[in-house]
Amino acid sequence: MVTAVIAAGGMGTRMGAGFNKVYMPLAGTEIIARTVSAFEDCGVVDEIIVVTGNDDIPLFNDIAKKYGFKKISSVICGGKTRAGSVYNGLKAASGDIVLIHDGARALITGEEITRVTEDCKKYGAAALGVKCKDTLKSSDKNGFISGTLDRETTYQIQTPQAFFKSDIIRAHETANDTSAATDDCMLAESIGIKIKITEGSYENIKLTTPSDIAVGEEILKRRAKQCG
Repeated sequence: MVTAVIAAGGMGTRMGAGFNKVYMPLAGTEIIARTVSAFEDCGVVDEIIVVTGNDDIPLFNDIAKKYGFKKISSVICGGKTRAGSVYNGLKAASGDIVLIHDGARALITGEEITRVTEDCKKYGAAALGVKCKDTLKSSDKNGFISGTLDRETTYQIQTPQAFFKSDIIRAHETANDTSAATDDCMLAESIGIKIKITEGSYENIKLTTPSDIAVGEEILKRRAKQCG
């Protein structure tokens, strides 16, 4: 069984909306509704758990009812940190494989969800990622360039990130400081879990700032033309 845990808490201050950004519209549909729909419509996903702010739970429930989502088993209150919120969701998951996804990545596709799930089954853990386009530099403590990273082996990691539930629960419970973790791969790495990079898409952006909304809507327009 495969469970998707969608992290949809936080205010998203860089978006400047004054409320949780995942409840903003993207081309007329709430961001979180587009995100959940991708997992709802994907055949490899059996269960969906949404983790959001306590005050936002009624709002999400209204959205779930509006769109008729069938796979949602729980809507969970988030924790003080992203890791804490994900951990709350993991504890409620029924699947032996869990897909952890950012609620603000509303442009994820069913094909990408399927690929990362299959890689998890094959390799034990997997995460979507794309090769970095820019030249990346490392710096010393004074802000001077100290080296150049190889673009061929440097990736921007996205979500979903897929794990066997027992492994990622153990990673959350044994990490010394989960507050420093920017994603679940970081926690898994800390206990020696090897994670396969599944080729992702540059369109799977995280909607973080107002300009991202404009980019996201252009992507949706292009997809609609391709389907038409």
